[in-house]
Amino acid sequence: MSTPTKKLSDAGVSIWLDDLSRQRLTSGNLQELIDTKNVVGVTTNPTIFASALANGESYAEQVSELAQSGADVDEAVFTITTDDVRDACDVFAPIAEATQGVDGRVSIEVDPRLAQDADATAAMAQRLSQTIDRPNALIKIPATEAGLPSITATIAEGISVNVTLIFSLERYRAVINAYMLGLEEALDNGKDLSTIHSVASFFVSRVDSEIDKRLDAVGTDAAKALKGKAGLANARLAYQIYEEQFTTERWKRLETAGANAQRPLWASTGVKDPALPDTLYVTELVAPNTVNTMPEKTLDATFDHGEVTGDTVTGTYQESNELLDAIAEQGISYQDVVDRLETEGLDKFDKSWDELLETVRTALNNAR
Repeated sequence: MSTPTKKLSDAGVSIWLDDLSRQRLTSGNLQELIDTKNVVGVTTNPTIFASALANGESYAEQVSELAQSGADVDEAVFTITTDDVRDACDVFAPIAEATQGVDGRVSIEVDPRLAQDADATAAMAQRLSQTIDRPNALIKIPATEAGLPSITATIAEGISVNVTLIFSLERYRAVINAYMLGLEEALDNGKDLSTIHSVASFFVSRVDSEIDKRLDAVGTDAAKALKGKAGLANARLAYQIYEEQFTTERWKRLETAGANAQRPLWASTGVKDPALPDTLYVTELVAPNTVNTMPEKTLDATFDHGEVTGDTVTGTYQESNELLDAIAEQGISYQDVVDRLETEGLDKFDKSWDELLETVRTALNNAR
């Protein structure tokens, strides 16, 4: 019998797990999710690593070794996280090979404290790539304005990138442009474009959380009727941009040279409002050549009772535009929402990074 996650995969959606820990690797749980729930990739971020290290006895031996060697906290965090990602890359290697590098991907983020420094971000992306030394690693770079040149520079070096923290349609267009610029430079540098891959991580549930809060503040029946819909509309319009941008003459020249299209990735797909269906951001964002990165709770819900009915994105663009227009008519500024979400997203990653550093610092001190 075909499971909902199998149907999702058959519809062209790659399922990536939004979580990684050493316990997940050593227990065989990650391999089990690959075998039973069609997981073909993993994403990580500072929050995920902070949680893994705070709750993980499986790191104790390595922390002790790092403490004895005199490693400082930044060096220890770098070593621990890149080791986990390298091991996960090895788990996914057969999938990467079978899909010519499209899936079997494991993402690791640059230090979020560098988000406003393009040169430092590009340099750290290169260091992460060289240290992990696996062709199926993806380096995550935030889609800040300062991050755009570092995306181009990293792609130009032949390094595959997961562009993260995209909230606005305008910024998404800029991300695609940064990717294509990087490919054009890579081509000039003599790189093999077929080995370079990228996804653009478009955040979904956070858009609803922020807009729904503002709709509640408006308080009218008309405003409340729009709740729980903006995240899907925004993501669906992003897919329209994907379809447009990856059929242009500019793209066709790159594709002829072996380039891979940068796939849209739906991030932040765990439902935050309990009034909404728990698989909403999965079953309503089914479209070919996309990735859905899910927390395990959402993956389990999808596997258990997700109703996958085929493509739920193509053909929704007029309705999605009308929905965002209706929200604007309630006095809610789209630009203000997406600006706030980017700022909050960076702040959350900074705080998680600080928690990660503090957790490792304490562990190092206890081991010395």
